[in-house]
Amino acid sequence: MADYSFVTRWFIDAPIERVFSVIEDAPRWPSWWKEVVAVEVVESGDADGIGAVARTTWRTALGYRLRFDARLIGRTSPERLEVESAGELLGHGRWELSREAGGTLVVYFWDVTTTPRWMNVLAPVMRPAFQWNHAVVMRRGGESLARLLAARFEDRS
Repeated sequence: MADYSFVTRWFIDAPIERVFSVIEDAPRWPSWWKEVVAVEVVESGDADGIGAVARTTWRTALGYRLRFDARLIGRTSPERLEVESAGELLGHGRWELSREAGGTLVVYFWDVTTTPRWMNVLAPVMRPAFQWNHAVVMRRGGESLARLLAARFEDRS
């Protein structure tokens, strides 16, 4: 299996509460983030959503799809969301939001291992392409989020 660690940084010129509200509402991502094909809630969590599991299907910039479950394991509104993933990507993701210059700095940490055999066989040669792919998908997500909020976007990755 191949391991990857990504850090994505967006600046969204919108209040942190609005940005957090959109990011935490994963079932609505397909309506504004075109790379997210589907999100299905397969388990409900507690009153804060802890324990909720969302099955997500992504369409990548390279044309393949990935599917994994994301379980919410931590939430501090409006600063932090943390998930564990299982399926075609195994690992850990963490959204950290902070107020900056009248807007919001969003930092996403994504540490995963791929499970599809084809990805792992090709990883020694395709790693740069897979990394580029992740960057494109995330940049498009930030741009789409900013459009949804009618806000200015900066990719600071």
